[in-house]
Amino acid sequence: MRRWDRKQGLAEGCEGMANGFLMEVCVDSVESAVNAERGGAGRLELCANLMEGGTTPTIGLLQVVKQCIRVPVFVMIRPRGGDFLYSDREVEVMKADIRLAKQHGADGLVFGALTEDGRVDTELCTALLAASRPLPVTFHRAFDMVYDPLAALETLISMGFERVLTSGCDSTVLEGLPLIKRLTEQAKGRIVVVPGGGITERNLQRILEGSGASEFHCSARSLKDSGMKFRNPYITMGAYLSTPEYSIKVADVAKVRTLNAIAKNIL
Repeated sequence: MRRWDRKQGLAEGCEGMANGFLMEVCVDSVESAVNAERGGAGRLELCANLMEGGTTPTIGLLQVVKQCIRVPVFVMIRPRGGDFLYSDREVEVMKADIRLAKQHGADGLVFGALTEDGRVDTELCTALLAASRPLPVTFHRAFDMVYDPLAALETLISMGFERVLTSGCDSTVLEGLPLIKRLTEQAKGRIVVVPGGGITERNLQRILEGSGASEFHCSARSLKDSGMKFRNPYITMGAYLSTPEYSIKVADVAKVRTLNAIAKNIL
């Protein structure tokens, strides 16, 4: 195992930055992963259950994605949807998932945990970071649920996280833009602040220019109609799903390319 180097870790997975901003695309299928790479993504965040904000993907999905693409793949470690206050048994699941993700080719990991009073769970995150090394780690949007984001940022920096993903503690990045700019200025290169949440081709330029960020996170998905020819007219699962049962959401090559082009053309 190679010796861990924090400066190297901060740069890990940044192959796509040669031409400007690095675009990380969140994906939950092999098709989305392939489309994201074709569109110019510099890194992938691999998840399951994006309708719940993303949970840990299967090892099978990770293995096949790694066989199909070349850009770095950061794996989400989140045992369930909902809050970020975890039980002892959920922690054991997270540690096991970290070990398996490392064994099967993850290039980085993504997780976060909070205490009941809305602060970063330093004890748990320290243990998870130790289990993750030598891979770089992103603290995910659990950050948007913290009591004091400025203090939380300093905590993440002191602990050694390489990145933090945030919508600026608001519903979307655009609404949280003032805080993201403040966080980026406060970070001073000690951690990468990655805007994510509601980024589209219509607002990306404003977000990148207004935040001072060097990376951004998006899903760039479109609805894809199912290939099913027989469709049972008597059952509707759509009431329980974020998309109808005869369609799926996948990363859209054209959308990814458009976002990538916008990012490359910002001076």
